[in-house]
Amino acid sequence: QVHVVESGGGLVQAGGSLRLSCTIFGRTFSSLYMGWFRQAPGKEREFVADIEWSGGTTAYEGSVKGRFTISRDNAKNMVYLQMDSLKPEDTAIYYCAVVRQSTPSRSYEYWGQGTQVTVSS
Repeated sequence: QVHVVESGGGLVQAGGSLRLSCTIFGRTFSSLYMGWFRQAPGKEREFVADIEWSGGTTAYEGSVKGRFTISRDNAKNMVYLQMDSLKPEDTAIYYCAVVRQSTPSRSYEYWGQGTQVTVSS
């Protein structure tokens, strides 16, 4: 059973930084993507960034490009989201998710419980 756990959220002032961490447990497949999503109050969940596990190819949502960096540590089964130059509009619950590379449309399958990020102005 795949289990995903996030950590690292918190309260930060605008312009500050946070690093989110995510650990995947129990996976039996080696070809996967790991991604970060977020959901702000009253809004739908949106894609933030993801990374291809073996080759390291990354993708970012437009508003975070240049401010957020996704990375992974294969040995530790972890993925990180370094968030710099944070803005109040980055306030949301951030979710880590995993999908097998073979899954059509990269429809993420396994989700963490979420971690709150609050950016004060």
